[in-house]
Amino acid sequence: MTQFFQFESDFVETLRCIPMQVRLKLDTCGVKLKLAQWNHFPQEDRQQLVEMPCESEPEIQAYQEFLHRLVQERTGTEAVDLPIDPHPPWLDATTIPASVLEKAEEVNTAIAPEQWAALSPLQRFALIKLSRSGHENSNFLPALKEFNLA
Repeated sequence: MTQFFQFESDFVETLRCIPMQVRLKLDTCGVKLKLAQWNHFPQEDRQQLVEMPCESEPEIQAYQEFLHRLVQERTGTEAVDLPIDPHPPWLDATTIPASVLEKAEEVNTAIAPEQWAALSPLQRFALIKLSRSGHENSNFLPALKEFNLA
């Protein structure tokens, strides 16, 4: 299943940026993919990374192997593996990460535990990524609005 967010609408048609659903898959399979590498991929490769499943152990392994092959073939470099969090915070519907709470407070919004629990893992992932320091956070408030939190 492919799901794009409204706050990603300015780039999903061309996939010039890495959409959240692919970023979630990257964290799930433990591969770091830089935007410069992504930009070496033709549209068909990008679309395949969007559509390819990455949930079960065999799917995660296949996604990781496919990505390693793509990076090697398209960029001539090796993909970098990252540690995989065995308990990623976006799968925890009971605990709102401090970064999300702090970023929400900056935009005068409070997220209740029941609101956090009602979000999909992909929505929680997006808010976590958009709330990290050093991240260009212009989409945090649009994401809150899209998820009916602000």
